[in-house]
Amino acid sequence: MAKNTKTPGSLTKKHWFGYMFGDFGGCMTFALMTSTFSLYCTKLLGINSTIMGILTVIWTIWDAVNDPMMGALMDKAFAKNQNKRGKFRPWILRATPLLAITAIALWTVPTFLEGIPLLVALFSFKILYEASYTMFNIPMGSLLSAMSKNDAERASLSSARGVGSMFGNMIPGMIGPVLLGMFGSDKSTPYMITGVACALVGFVVCLLHYALTEERVVVNEQTNADEIKFTDILDVVKKNRAFVALCIHGVCICTMQYLSENISLFMFDAVYHDPTYKTIGQVLSAPFMVGSMAIVPFLCKKLGLEKIIRYTLLAGGAICVGLFGLHVVMDVHPLVHGVVLGIGTGMAMVSIQMQWGLVGEAIDYNDYVTGKRTEGSIYGTFNLSRRIGQAIGLGFSFFALDWIKYDPDALVQTDGTIFGFKVICVLIPALCIVGSWAAFKFVWNITPEIRAKMAERKATAVAATEAPTEE
Repeated sequence: MAKNTKTPGSLTKKHWFGYMFGDFGGCMTFALMTSTFSLYCTKLLGINSTIMGILTVIWTIWDAVNDPMMGALMDKAFAKNQNKRGKFRPWILRATPLLAITAIALWTVPTFLEGIPLLVALFSFKILYEASYTMFNIPMGSLLSAMSKNDAERASLSSARGVGSMFGNMIPGMIGPVLLGMFGSDKSTPYMITGVACALVGFVVCLLHYALTEERVVVNEQTNADEIKFTDILDVVKKNRAFVALCIHGVCICTMQYLSENISLFMFDAVYHDPTYKTIGQVLSAPFMVGSMAIVPFLCKKLGLEKIIRYTLLAGGAICVGLFGLHVVMDVHPLVHGVVLGIGTGMAMVSIQMQWGLVGEAIDYNDYVTGKRTEGSIYGTFNLSRRIGQAIGLGFSFFALDWIKYDPDALVQTDGTIFGFKVICVLIPALCIVGSWAAFKFVWNITPEIRAKMAERKATAVAATEAPTEE
């Protein structure tokens, strides 16, 4: 007997805000991992830098492994049980309290311990937190494919996620420094208040995400659970060029993002001798980023999501290459450098905000070419590619400081070091942006003709499941 297919009406404001709350709530605790966690471990807990390095390697490996594992587990569970509440939202509801509890434990329990018990508690709660975050993040990201029916809806939801991510990263970034300034970075109070407050706010917002979203396009799968294997992703890599393009993009764009963020402060300090120019440049270039996020969903209705991403990547890469050319021929004022680089990388990062719509299309394409709809595995493995880009960007930035002979104690850096900073901060990010553009230009293969065939296949599947059947 065929099973029902759920295809409600148009995307509503409730859906948009509901999906926005996903990254908003998740980032409330995850943002602390990049802004405050290192200071918490070294300054307050007093963990040796070598031990911290070893722990970081283990945690990074765990992060890389648990994303695709969670995706495959989610696919197998749904194929086996066909949960009536949907494929993704039940996991979001399960993960939300776990995310809050493990985050609170991570920022509180180790502060009451010392020595080996402290390390064991920190290691364990970080592992559990990352597992809980993955349990929330993978279905939250995959949910986009079940909420959208076309490019316009994918673009709208991608924009919603971008807005949620902005707020989710901004609020912890504002709370933490204020409390650290009030109580001192060597006291447990600011870390505990920040961790608990962000966890509780994130808990409420994640519940709103669950309550206000729905799986609008849910075709009950006929794939047997035994047919879904953890090694299916290898078949996806062979047959799904669109997915491969996304993975190349994920590595390139995240390398650019984390390299640029991690090294730019060094350049403003070493080359321009005033780090405040970085903040001023970000403030002045921010309206371009906000404006692009607002206008892109409307442009996608005319041009399509993939074209918009290619055009913004090409524009961002061209701006960064032009800025490097200016650095070669003249001394560029720090405000000019900060604003132009902010606009260039901001244009490129539109692709990060809008890429989730293409992930949904790659999932549809995978169903088209393999006969299996494995959203979780695809989204989880795409997240792995982004983790690789993050590791390359952060790792390269530290190694590059040695290669260009940066001296943190020198009042004035050598000409070679200054030019090296310009290469690392401007030219290499530009090349990464061009790499992302090339992935969509030469590897991405979902043409309008293929898209039409995919839509026809989906319509046929929907019609088959809606057809009356005899018991």
